[in-house]
Amino acid sequence: MFEGFIRTEIETSGARIHLRHGGDGPPLLLLHGNPLTHVSWHAVAPRLAKHFHVVCPDLRGYGDSIGPEDGGENHINYSFRAMARDQVEVMEQLGYRQFNVAGHDRGARTTARLCLDHPERVIRASVVDILPNHHIWTHTSKEWATKSWHWLFMIQPADMPERMMAGVPAAYYMEKKLSKPGIGLGFMHAEAFAEYVRCFNWKTIRGSCEDYRACASCDFDMDSADFSAGNKIKTPLLVTWGARSHTGTVHGDVLAVWRDYATNATGGPIDCGHYVPEEAPDAVFDLFMQHFAG
Repeated sequence: MFEGFIRTEIETSGARIHLRHGGDGPPLLLLHGNPLTHVSWHAVAPRLAKHFHVVCPDLRGYGDSIGPEDGGENHINYSFRAMARDQVEVMEQLGYRQFNVAGHDRGARTTARLCLDHPERVIRASVVDILPNHHIWTHTSKEWATKSWHWLFMIQPADMPERMMAGVPAAYYMEKKLSKPGIGLGFMHAEAFAEYVRCFNWKTIRGSCEDYRACASCDFDMDSADFSAGNKIKTPLLVTWGARSHTGTVHGDVLAVWRDYATNATGGPIDCGHYVPEEAPDAVFDLFMQHFAG
């Protein structure tokens, strides 16, 4: 995986970010989701590296990246604002004041916040298989809660969810979390799965729970303020999602929702589940080439 990529770590003002980067061309930052690592881009990144300088970090607290032990007041240290600031500093240390960015799941939420907080940094962006945080929390339903149970579980006060998640073997938890009804895990590369299991330690469990707590508290406050003020993403935004994921099956026309939060959103569904970069890498590559190289 990631043949020809350079592996390194970069100190930001709030974390130590582990990453791989490689290729030549315009900078393209790829951000992963939960409970994954940068490895989730393994089937797409090497192909994109023939056209871009591709940067694949682990978000703070995930993978081999180290975030603060304390989530801080209102969990602000694991907010998408903090994660977005990490990426701005990473790209600046790699020599880029402006760059393209795409994110899946939690990485997509980081991407959205990056576009809002640092619009001058982002050339083009893409969010993969998410709805805006504000929309999620203001349009909850029984169907959403059933399919997104971990959102409600992981926001419970520390350290009850952490202890429960750490109380079973990492491989067991990862299999149950990643395997979706009717889809399973047949799409997932064994080496990638092993990497997710390796990284699912107390540090990652703690960081990911703080991430979800922030999402329901300080992140929601920020997103609500932006929504009320009419502050939308102005960066050209590619929106794509798995037609068979919880995003597509619960919320329907995802692009229509995003057009309430972004002024220049285009895109559509892909015939797959939630883990789009691993389930449908060819489709992701084609869409990214059209959007970022167009």
